[in-house]
Amino acid sequence: MAKQKDDKTNVMRLLEQKGVPYTPHTYEHEEGVAVDGVTVARSVGLDPETVFKTLVARGASGGLYVFDIPVGDTLDLKKAARAVGEKSIAMHHKKELLPLTGYVHGGCSPLGMKKQYPTVFHETAEILDTVVVSAGKIGFQVELAPAALIALVGGSTADLTVE
Repeated sequence: MAKQKDDKTNVMRLLEQKGVPYTPHTYEHEEGVAVDGVTVARSVGLDPETVFKTLVARGASGGLYVFDIPVGDTLDLKKAARAVGEKSIAMHHKKELLPLTGYVHGGCSPLGMKKQYPTVFHETAEILDTVVVSAGKIGFQVELAPAALIALVGGSTADLTVE
C-alpha cells in the first residue's frame, strides 16, 4: 500500500490530543532497506542537527532509558550513564525494541511508547526552535517545539554525544 500524505500515526494523534502543534514530514523508503538519519534529514530538506534519533539502552541496574540525539552524532555511553545516574549502560538490541517500546528499529519515537521510560535529550535541543523526531513509523517524522516534546515525556537534557 502506498503511503498517503494524510496518514496519521499514533504519535501524531497523541500530539493532537494534547494540543501540541507539529509539522509532519514524510519520506520514501524501500522495505527492508536501512536508511540512515542524515540521509532522511536531507531527503526532507532539514538540517541533520535538528533531526533527532531515539535510542534505547539498559542500565547496570536493569532500568531502561531513552536517549534522543542528533542523527549524525554518536551516543557517548559514559555521558549517558551519568545523565541517568547509572554506573554504566548498554544499547538495547534492536530485536528487543518492539516488545519493549511498541516501535520497530528505524521508527522509534520518544512519544507514545508502551511505557514511558526516563528520557534524556541532547542539550542542543534547548537552543533549537524546533526538533524533528520519528512519528513512530518508518517514513514519518514530526517537527515540534523541543520544550513541548521534553515536557510531554517528562524528559531532561544533558551532554550525551561523543566529542
